[in-house]
Amino acid sequence: MGNVSDGPVGGYGGGWRRLKEEILAALPQLGIDKLGFASAEPFIGLKEQLLRHREMGRESGFEEPDLDKRTQPELHLPGARSILSVALAYPSKLQDPPRSGPGAPRGMMARTAWGEDYHRVLADRLNRLAAFIRERVPEARLEIMVDTGALSDRAVAERAGIGWIGKNCSIITPEFGSWVYLGEMITDLPFPPDIPLGDGCGDCTLCLDACPTDAFAGPRQLNAKRCLSFWTQSKDIIPEEFRVPLGNRLYGCDTCQQVCPKNKGKNAVHNAELQPLPEQAKPLLLPILAMSNKEFKEAFGSTAAAWRGRKPIQRNAVLALGLFRDPAALPELRHILLADPRPELRAAAAWSIGRMGGDGALRILEAALAEEKEPSVQDEIGLCLLPWKEQDGHV
Repeated sequence: MGNVSDGPVGGYGGGWRRLKEEILAALPQLGIDKLGFASAEPFIGLKEQLLRHREMGRESGFEEPDLDKRTQPELHLPGARSILSVALAYPSKLQDPPRSGPGAPRGMMARTAWGEDYHRVLADRLNRLAAFIRERVPEARLEIMVDTGALSDRAVAERAGIGWIGKNCSIITPEFGSWVYLGEMITDLPFPPDIPLGDGCGDCTLCLDACPTDAFAGPRQLNAKRCLSFWTQSKDIIPEEFRVPLGNRLYGCDTCQQVCPKNKGKNAVHNAELQPLPEQAKPLLLPILAMSNKEFKEAFGSTAAAWRGRKPIQRNAVLALGLFRDPAALPELRHILLADPRPELRAAAAWSIGRMGGDGALRILEAALAEEKEPSVQDEIGLCLLPWKEQDGHV
């Protein structure tokens, strides 16, 4: 559609600079907190980084496997000229949070699981933006992506001047810190690009130092296989070294963002759909264990935490109960260990029962070992029984 111009272009009587100004002026009515414009050139340097990341085994497995799709916008929209990067701010503080108590321990959802699923909220905002553009340029070609798209949201946002990529691999904006959701729109319209921001982290390493599992191999180098956020979403048995650091996290981990100085005092409360419900953000653990699929969807289906189903959340709740060591949880943990059909939950229950200690826990573990057929769970129970065997001098 031609080069950047202030004169009439295509079916639009203004120019691409003028349309860009109109879009920016309309952000409040579109419900968008920040928008940046980037070229749709390939992300050549990013591809090299991703390849090294893969070779070192640091991927989570949730990513798009095709590195060309992650770094070449034109594969998603032939003739792509620009990418519009959108940021939507979300809250970082829970007002009057419910507290754990005897017989009523609670878990914690990361902030990305507060309020309505951000994928739907961002898609709504991007669709509003698409309608705004098509009213002015009906022939415009647009491709919307929200998190699950193949392109790297953070690389696009960095190029578009939304923020810089922090040492914790999050996009950090001057206005909202890193508490922002990102989405993008690829288009064949040649908008004037914005200028990327410079690095704003300086010598600070608080995020790297605070990580509970040393998941950062260095600044902007995350080993996803050591990240607690990854393990909360995995459906596998969580390795023992990550269980205590997991704490009462049910979904995601915010530690590296919570300690970031750029996030101090940042708490966006203006996007109504993203505001948390206290009982959803910090739920009671015991009721989660007995939830059916239907009950889980009713409780958490509207949030981003539901995308992997109930099993990971229930497994994380089981592990959290072992850290609380609340005797009120023992009957439910016993039921899971002896009767739940999922080995991942039985293994987690064995670990939590073992942490509680006492004769009651010993009897439960011995009874479970006599009936268990799954080798991975047998091994877990055996490890849990070791302290008693050592105490009796049997090892």
